[in-house]
Amino acid sequence: MLGCTRVCRRPCHTLRRFYSNRNILKLKERGMFQDIFPDTASNVVTDMLNSSPQTVYGGFDPTADSLHVGNLLVLVNLLHWQRGGHQPIALIGGATAKIGDPSGRTTERTKMENYTIDDNIQGLYSNIKQIFENHEKYIWKDKDKMKSVKIVNNDEWYSDIKAVDLIGGIGRHLRMGTLLSRTSVQSRLQSPAGMSYTEFSYQLFQAYDWLHLYKAHKCIFQVGGNDQMGNIMSGHELISKVCDKPVYGKDFDATFLVQF
Repeated sequence: MLGCTRVCRRPCHTLRRFYSNRNILKLKERGMFQDIFPDTASNVVTDMLNSSPQTVYGGFDPTADSLHVGNLLVLVNLLHWQRGGHQPIALIGGATAKIGDPSGRTTERTKMENYTIDDNIQGLYSNIKQIFENHEKYIWKDKDKMKSVKIVNNDEWYSDIKAVDLIGGIGRHLRMGTLLSRTSVQSRLQSPAGMSYTEFSYQLFQAYDWLHLYKAHKCIFQVGGNDQMGNIMSGHELISKVCDKPVYGKDFDATFLVQF
């Protein structure tokens, strides 16, 4: 009797899920976004996203020589904007790293030496560039080429601004009552460690970052973690006042914030 060996061959399928939609707000259905500010702006934002490509930025302070898991959501978010045909900007905080973001912290960050910050900037720049390049090379198979990410360092513009001009000019548009009411500020003021003026000024710098990108790149959107809400709202307030743009405008006149 001849033995009969039956070989079962199961087809091997590689499952790839690609998401590309000009209206990035659809990602809220998948849990990507938590809040939209202003919270009544969804319809206006949807119209803007569907009508033409927009510019969005997310910030990365060089507190280490490479990206960490806390940067993951911001990077994934920027990649989705890029897939939707929008222009992503990754801002490396070479200047703001010298101040230290107080958000989510109970004590002040240890001051870093300039050479350490410079090394960290190079590491983050290399990481971000490689992530976007690898995504386009190995993952993105759409025939339409995406807009290349712009990587900027805020030390480029702060090196040309005098402290008196920044505080005496931009600082006039931010209200103390509003700045003091931020959750990140309140929690630190009530803590034993307190809060230095250096940390308190961080809101001013992040707000000006957005204003600069708005003027230079027409950047209307910013993404960030929920611990950045206060800082991002300060930027929204600053742009509304300096550029005289209403919160709810037609076409591309309004400034909105998207936060996840």
